[in-house]
Amino acid sequence: MSNAGTRGTRAGAVERARAYVEGGAFEADPARRVAFKTESQKLPASLPELRRYLDEEMAPAFARLGFTTRIFNNPLAGQGPVLLATYSEDARLPTVLGYGHGDVIRGLEDQWTVGRGPWVTARHGDRLYDRGTADNKGQHTLNMAALEAVRSERDGRLGFNAKFIIEMGEEAGSKGLAELVAAHKTDFAADVLIASDGPRVTPERPTMTLGCRGAINFDLACDLRAGGHHSGNWGGLIANPALILANAIGSIVGPTGALLVESLRGPAMSKSVKEALADVEIGGGEAGPDIDLWWGEPGHTPAERVYGSNVFHVLAFTAGTPGRPVNAVPPKAIANCQLRFVAGTDINAVIPALQRHLDARGFTTVKVMPPPAANDGRFAATRTEPDHPWALYVAASLQRSANAKPAIVPQMGGSICNDVFTDILGIPTIWIPHSYASCSQHAPDEHILMPLSRSAVELMAGLYWDVGEGRTPASTIA
Repeated sequence: MSNAGTRGTRAGAVERARAYVEGGAFEADPARRVAFKTESQKLPASLPELRRYLDEEMAPAFARLGFTTRIFNNPLAGQGPVLLATYSEDARLPTVLGYGHGDVIRGLEDQWTVGRGPWVTARHGDRLYDRGTADNKGQHTLNMAALEAVRSERDGRLGFNAKFIIEMGEEAGSKGLAELVAAHKTDFAADVLIASDGPRVTPERPTMTLGCRGAINFDLACDLRAGGHHSGNWGGLIANPALILANAIGSIVGPTGALLVESLRGPAMSKSVKEALADVEIGGGEAGPDIDLWWGEPGHTPAERVYGSNVFHVLAFTAGTPGRPVNAVPPKAIANCQLRFVAGTDINAVIPALQRHLDARGFTTVKVMPPPAANDGRFAATRTEPDHPWALYVAASLQRSANAKPAIVPQMGGSICNDVFTDILGIPTIWIPHSYASCSQHAPDEHILMPLSRSAVELMAGLYWDVGEGRTPASTIA
């Protein structure tokens, strides 16, 4: 069924969306939004600012689009609130759920080299700099503009029902979101998630991702004694925990990055996943690092390594006193580690499997430990299959708008709360990223590309228009 009426055209909606970026409105909206210092990694001190972003900026913005809004307190104490915006036209029409996060990584004010720091937008050529343009305030701003373009072109109607989540704790692990959605499933119910986060495979190529790799952080610790001892008098007599730990890590990952623990490797890629990745080339743009073709799982393409494989990382390694070493055998060594893993990997089996591996190889002094609170990220791995009807529908719409086949990534290399939608709401998930790999998200000088932003808002306007035209996959809402 379509409830779109007869006014307007798809091309008209796309043109309205393009004018939003080219006419300067896209710079004005992020300028207001990034001025809110929504650093969720500073919880609970940042809670008032997180709430203010929803109360003063997002709730009024959605009201102007015809949505009603409700702000939920997080069910977990000390975590960020969640806004749900709802727009209803007809119960017989499909419901599209959007998502964005208004929280950001720490500003790192003293490290920015462009403009006046992270909280004031700065335009330099085709780049718009500030904390949140890429991750994620700029991305959900573009999708909201595309919704408005379609609604304006259809004389105040979308042709479908819409809901939109803005959470304020994604950068802190989305704590409490799963519990909140599970307790209010009817409020959040939808037919499909269509949202934007993360990077395209290359800046120029429209991309859709269907889920995310999971992530689990942990420490490997070798703690042998209470204090350090002179490296001349005791070297060769007492064990060096840094060397033990380095060799233990070498038993987990080989010299070219191959994962050596069989039980930690990902499941075999399905036929549809392998076919989708065969068409994907990786590129970070002019500022991105060169890909090390010799690194990673042997026999896999670069796309398969980042989107279809499990990867072990050492994020930091500490022994002794880095920066001011002394001539002493250190008493302990700690490696902050992470496993990024694909759907089908049991997150609860990772740490026990790793400890068994170390013990079996004689590294009994190396223990797998929970990470410190500042590094306790934990996400499940989930995906919608590339041959799902909604995936095929969205891919066709993007191809129509771009006049080129989009890259289809079964699961993004990073991690996000995708399991909330696939496992709790039971809906397919489609992510259409509006950034690129070298955007400096989580680092100083974060930015978004203006040509990519123009392309993104055009794609989203075309997609929302198509959904409103009807002929979408069958509804799944009970």
